[in-house]
Amino acid sequence: MFEFFRDPDPLEHDQADLAGKTVLVLGANTGLGLEAAKHFAATNPDRLILACRSASKGQAAVDKLRVATGYSKAEVWIVNLADFASVTDFADKFDRDGGRLDIVVANAALGVLKYEATKDGWEASLQVNSLATSLFCLRLLPAMLQTAQEYATLPRLVVVSSGSHYEVEALDKRVAKSPEMLKTLGSAEYCTSENMAARYPITKLCSVLFARALNAHIPSTTPLIVNTVDPGFCHSELTRNITGLRAAVITIMGWILARTAEQGSRRLVWCAVGQQEQPDKLRGEFITRCSVQEVSDYVLSVDGGRAQNRFWDETVEILSRVDPKVGSVVEKYLAV
Repeated sequence: MFEFFRDPDPLEHDQADLAGKTVLVLGANTGLGLEAAKHFAATNPDRLILACRSASKGQAAVDKLRVATGYSKAEVWIVNLADFASVTDFADKFDRDGGRLDIVVANAALGVLKYEATKDGWEASLQVNSLATSLFCLRLLPAMLQTAQEYATLPRLVVVSSGSHYEVEALDKRVAKSPEMLKTLGSAEYCTSENMAARYPITKLCSVLFARALNAHIPSTTPLIVNTVDPGFCHSELTRNITGLRAAVITIMGWILARTAEQGSRRLVWCAVGQQEQPDKLRGEFITRCSVQEVSDYVLSVDGGRAQNRFWDETVEILSRVDPKVGSVVEKYLAV
């Protein structure tokens, strides 16, 4: 709290050198993603891929990047997390044309208070913040591991979460007792106004559970660092879909407490390039203020452990139906 009055986090990229490497930032056309891309550009990667929902917004981000940093090798790739087919198309294209992949920052997020279904039939923020982000990460996993093998390097996958996951003291009993936890969370029947009020922290809890479960399924000898990061309360477009009194309250709180998007982006960059001497210390961890922090008591509890296992199993099952290649990735690269 009151992070606005704290000194800015360190700029770890001052010491980083990403020459020859490829960095991919999801949700890079604005806010945290764009500011992180600017910092990555300063490390002179061979390729910097901006994964954006819109070609026009992506190109605008490339132009801003060039003006701010002089970097001229940024690429715009289109992906819409509210459409599973778009994520699959993105991953298929990367399989064909992507090549090397050293750093992925899965940053896209959606904050809403009202139920709205995607074309795939899921509540929008649950799909964007959790399921589609998980699909994105799993499908890019082979490219990162192939990079590690070919170039003898240690790729990193950074999943942007939030300290708001601490607000979830336990899953609603209706969800916890449901035979299909995620299906219940994403259903119109469950997404009442009361339940949607707590939707964002729930989706960010899902991000933490996914990253921890993924890390647990990665063999210890596999050269890949997976972690989650809390950028803090920042000025961004995250709440652009929230209106009325709640929007006014968030705006006032932002004036008083929020960090700039640039300040928050430093934490994303640190997760991707920090701790160079002992990178394994970041494996599977939750990171904020450029240091490892303990996740919530719920996540560490017995019930939280059960929820994590169920969340993983259901996510893999759901996404394998969406994209059969997910099952192949899990079978080939991840331990049971």
